[in-house]
Amino acid sequence: MKFKDRFFVLMVLVGLFSLEGFAQTKPKVVLDADTANEVDDAYALSIILMNDSVDVVALNATQWQASQWTTENSMEDSHRLNQTLLGIMGLSTKTNRGGASRMYDWGDRAQHSAAAYEIIKQAKAQKNGEKINIVALGALTNVASAVFIEPSIVDNLRLYWLGSTYDFEKGVLRRDDFNCAMDPYALTHLLFSTVEMHIIPVSVASKMTFEYEETRAKLKNHFLGDFLLKVWDDHIDGGRTQRTIWDLTIVNAFLHPEWMKEVEITTSKDNGGRKVFYYKDFDADRMRADFFQKIKAYERP
Repeated sequence: MKFKDRFFVLMVLVGLFSLEGFAQTKPKVVLDADTANEVDDAYALSIILMNDSVDVVALNATQWQASQWTTENSMEDSHRLNQTLLGIMGLSTKTNRGGASRMYDWGDRAQHSAAAYEIIKQAKAQKNGEKINIVALGALTNVASAVFIEPSIVDNLRLYWLGSTYDFEKGVLRRDDFNCAMDPYALTHLLFSTVEMHIIPVSVASKMTFEYEETRAKLKNHFLGDFLLKVWDDHIDGGRTQRTIWDLTIVNAFLHPEWMKEVEITTSKDNGGRKVFYYKDFDADRMRADFFQKIKAYERP
């Protein structure tokens, strides 16, 4: 082989390896959401699903069966709404059903589901110390079940979650909000594991509010915006003039860490006695403006 030919082949190989490396630069993420429970899930999911800087490998449905206003099968309702949202957006992201209720009280406490096994599969696929990102918007049933089934994956997971309250002055963590109450054992199991956890407490996320009139004015006459308005209007309390769009905060904590103020805390012994990353504050105005701009600009691929 002539020198020029060898050089050409070498350059082609270098190029292929470079492209392969480039293709792997997008962080992979599994989304886990109780989408049919509240309005905010669909709003938050829209933003991360349309983001080209991340690779959403799956969208899992989680349950909210313990709620007083639950439906007959809350996980299935969330699963179907996930599929509806993807259809509206023109996306083909893989969807998985999660556990239909909270984790069991004894024995094999895991809820065995496609969602839990998806998390296990993605975690096991990580190489060289990499981690699969999990952005969880509701009960932690699927995530904790995955860890219960396959404990070896703990060091291959990075969890972003909305839940709990935290008093940063007194160092007190409380676990009596909605997402905690939907599966208390799931949270306990993860706190007593070594899974990397990034949490925005509801006491911080509560300032992410949307006014209905502003939301309607900025979203109407756009196919995705009109769908999101319908989600608001059709909810059991659709007459609200203001809503907290809780889940938008943790989605953007993953997408835009520069918008967040995060601190490392050590939980009390009865909460695992471990290091956890807590979001203390965030730029709500920037997050809100970004949401309206991104939704109105979205076009189906």
